[in-house]
Amino acid sequence: MKKSTYKFNNVYIKGTGTAVGPLEKEGPLGAYFDRDYQDNYCEEKNWESAEQRLLNDAITIAIASSGLKNEAIDLAISGDLINQNAVSNYVMRDFPFPLLGMYGACSTAMLTLLTAALFIESKKFHHIVAATSSHNSTAERQFRYPTEYGGPKPETATFTVTGAGSAVVSSDVTNIRVSSATIGRVIDANQNDPNDMGTAMAPAASDTIIRHLRDLHLTPNYYDMIITGDLSKVGSKVLLDIMAEEGFDISKFHEDCGKIIYSESQPVFSGGSGCACCAVVTYGYIKQLLETRKLKRVLVVATGALHNPVMLLQKESIPAIAHAVSLEINEV
Repeated sequence: MKKSTYKFNNVYIKGTGTAVGPLEKEGPLGAYFDRDYQDNYCEEKNWESAEQRLLNDAITIAIASSGLKNEAIDLAISGDLINQNAVSNYVMRDFPFPLLGMYGACSTAMLTLLTAALFIESKKFHHIVAATSSHNSTAERQFRYPTEYGGPKPETATFTVTGAGSAVVSSDVTNIRVSSATIGRVIDANQNDPNDMGTAMAPAASDTIIRHLRDLHLTPNYYDMIITGDLSKVGSKVLLDIMAEEGFDISKFHEDCGKIIYSESQPVFSGGSGCACCAVVTYGYIKQLLETRKLKRVLVVATGALHNPVMLLQKESIPAIAHAVSLEINEV
């Protein structure tokens, strides 16, 4: 099998930015986010404009925290869940640098980050913005039912995070290094329940984690934490079972962004999901743990369900993918 893991020698996180909605701010990680809004409209006239506001905020904050000006950014790599990457495309009207739009469903946070890292390592780019966003109401309207419908959901369902996250990826040396990345494969576990994305995505997560460890000849305890993007309660259990069957016990090191972004008392079913779930947790909470050296090495594995409503109506299954990026404290 062809190796799909890449090590980096010259890639760093120079700045980050996060913006979230009210439910995310009220969760246990609320203090780690840079900006929040009191309602899901985010001071805009509709939900799509609200998501644009969140993404604009995250990018602006990330660039400001990097100490750079817009003119120093060589490229933006951004994606979202809305048809034709509309949110990213519309937001980039406000910025002067080029855009590469990317879609990886909920894996987009690490897809954009690893792509930026590959470009920086090539030495043809010096500063790249990697960004993504999601909004509960825009995603519900596109992937499930009209928001006015109000239909019941099972406990296996996940709740799309309202937020956006961005990082300035740079060749400038900082205290957080992007040390490696594993590009995911499309894995189809023959699941077809859109209200149980965790079970559909868990096999893709396990495939990527195992390939990452084998490619780099690592054991799971190399990392202080292996955190998945949005498997939430149901999918996390499936992941641990699959990994154990393959001879990898990650139970002591595993966490999931969808499980920790909300509290047990919040009405989010199995937990959080969406592009922003992994992005805001990584660029807010995980970044802080690395900066304070509470963690030294983290493997972030963003998971995505690669379906759309039309394919499901045609009785197709839900293929999935997971991309992994290793973040480490720079000891030099």
